[in-house]
Amino acid sequence: MVWLSDYEIEDRLNDSISFSYFCGMSIDQVAPDHSTLSRFRTSLTKTQTFEKLFAAINAQLEAHQIIIKKGLIVDASIVNTPLKPKGKTNYTVTEDRGKEVQVKKEYPASVDTEATWVKKRGKQHFGYKKHHVTDEEGLVLWVVTTTASKNEIANLDDVLDSVNVELPKNIPLKADKGYQSKKNAEILERRKLKNHILKKAKRNKSLTQWEKKFNKIISKTRYKVERTFGSIKRWFNGAVARYRGIEKMHTQNLMEAMSYNLYRSPGIIMSNSQK
Repeated sequence: MVWLSDYEIEDRLNDSISFSYFCGMSIDQVAPDHSTLSRFRTSLTKTQTFEKLFAAINAQLEAHQIIIKKGLIVDASIVNTPLKPKGKTNYTVTEDRGKEVQVKKEYPASVDTEATWVKKRGKQHFGYKKHHVTDEEGLVLWVVTTTASKNEIANLDDVLDSVNVELPKNIPLKADKGYQSKKNAEILERRKLKNHILKKAKRNKSLTQWEKKFNKIISKTRYKVERTFGSIKRWFNGAVARYRGIEKMHTQNLMEAMSYNLYRSPGIIMSNSQK
């Protein structure tokens, strides 16, 4: 699968009969140019149309029992942007009547100033973070987009708040051990969700045999959200930001999630029919 740029879409629409037919165009129509496609996508982003489209597609998948909300999985992944600062960073200092001093980073026009830095596994990343809520097959129920420096462990309440579909009560929520905290346990209890976050060893206190067994059982399902991130990365080059700014990056994350759910749906239907 290939993610086409606006230029490539324009060329493909003009050159491929099957592609233009799929898009609802007749053979004698001329494709809109790349700038029109870009402005149209920006307009849909501002009106939050992609959110509505994603919810409508998922509602149809749920009606056909492709999405089944027996449980939830939560995780986050970094999306790097090539529009990052290079070389030495400059600073401007403004002083207000000798009392208050403000220091501000100066970036060249080529830098995406809405992106932020984060260090993960010893490597620096500049960009954004997508937070996925999936079902237990890894199909994406909702996406939250933040800057890369946003701590996903302290962001669980915000992620669940943003889900624009009704979640059943008393279903399990699975997450890696990084989400394990007293605050998150209280959040799940308040929302009437079962706490299936992986257990984490504490200082001078290793995991019990029961906790190790619990982690092993949960991991058999929890890994599917990582498979989702990996598949989006392979199929759509989803680890790289294609747009500038957090609003447009959210659009990219939504489009990738929609495409992933639709691409996997035929296989799930076939699998269900064989049971």
